[in-house]
Amino acid sequence: MLNLPKLIGHRGVKNLSPENTIESISLAQQLGLKWVEIDVKISKDLTPILLHDDTLERTTDAKGSPMEFEYNKIRKFDAGSFFYNHATKIYIPSLEETLLFCKLNNICLNIELKPNLGFEKKNVIAIAKLLKSFNFTNQYYFSSFDWDSLILMKEILPNANYGILIDNFTDDISLDNIIAMANKYNFFFFFFNKNIINSDSVENALKNNLGITIYSEKNLKVNEANELWSMGIKSIFTDDPTDFKII
Repeated sequence: MLNLPKLIGHRGVKNLSPENTIESISLAQQLGLKWVEIDVKISKDLTPILLHDDTLERTTDAKGSPMEFEYNKIRKFDAGSFFYNHATKIYIPSLEETLLFCKLNNICLNIELKPNLGFEKKNVIAIAKLLKSFNFTNQYYFSSFDWDSLILMKEILPNANYGILIDNFTDDISLDNIIAMANKYNFFFFFFNKNIINSDSVENALKNNLGITIYSEKNLKVNEANELWSMGIKSIFTDDPTDFKII
């Protein structure tokens, strides 16, 4: 199992710098974070890029799906103006550029597979192809809400590490079901929305040798984080780590 830190930067540090950009990843490192989470999907020409949403309009000055544009066009979009409210030269980086930056700066990665609907398989294949050709020696792992993407990536890159993202429990997605799936495919971590965890779910996961990372819609405060760590939670995604003492 990977030895994950207590804090992982969420999309870099998305409350302090434009999310999923080299600038945000760089700032996360400057603030003392060793790991960051990024969201990866593909462009029209199957280039893996960093982007969270299905469309471009929230975080760039463009509109539409990334599948409508080749990456040389996407790279020209302003990915910082939404954050700073003025024009910037910040752009959506490719995963390849991100891997190079992280390798040179000894940053470890949580790569969330974030495919647009209908392009899940192409997304996985493009990312796997890049990882196979790129000598990325830093620690990393894959996560996703899309179980099929994780299973396919596991088939292509069997020696990588994998974790399941869970936003809510349902009849089909129960704790027993996801524990069984994790054991079947040798996934090592759960990523739970803070709103759905309790002492029983944490205890059952830990009993099955599965680590837990917590994410939240709002940046967690230090007292909330301390309570989660005391329950046995391994890691917490943070949008802004400045109130934490990072060693």
